[in-house]
Amino acid sequence: MASTELIMEMIKKNNGVITAAEVTKSGISRGNLKYMVDTGLLERTGRGVYQLAGSWEDEMYNLQARYKRGIYSGATALYLFDLTDRTPAKFQMTFPHNYNISTVKGENVKCNRVIVELYDLGVVEVKTPAGNVVRGYNMERTLCDILRKHNKTDIQIITDAFKKYVRRKDKNIALLCEYGKMLKVEAKLQSYLEVLL
Repeated sequence: MASTELIMEMIKKNNGVITAAEVTKSGISRGNLKYMVDTGLLERTGRGVYQLAGSWEDEMYNLQARYKRGIYSGATALYLFDLTDRTPAKFQMTFPHNYNISTVKGENVKCNRVIVELYDLGVVEVKTPAGNVVRGYNMERTLCDILRKHNKTDIQIITDAFKKYVRRKDKNIALLCEYGKMLKVEAKLQSYLEVLL
């Protein structure tokens, strides 16, 4: 099978998107991507990220493909888990505290940084509206994060998110309380849970 056909097959399995790293990992030359862009089969949507020509760009997937250390958090994670009706005006990502975020700030991204001990806490894979898999914080970590002072999340968004969360069958109150202690928002968390449970 020709390299172009192999790349097209990979793209179809990956919801119309592929990265240069994925092409290289499968033993195909990156030069094939340039050829496919030049012939109109693919469009380059970002550094090292390509999609089928004429297809809808998955900005969330593209951002994470370029900034692999970024984890979707805050209002963006609420959106991914259907805990808010508001589409984020700016995507929110969290990075380790020693990560240089200067280039990320130039994108449509609100950046947070956390200490290394909390960076991996509650990371899960979640699908974007376009069906691509990205990394984000789970519902419990996200709910605790939006209660933290530095996030400055609108009180209405917080209230709606907690109301939607307590109605879900996949909620994990024990984990939520555990994260509340670790992230030092236990008192705020209790006030929401006492009203809603």
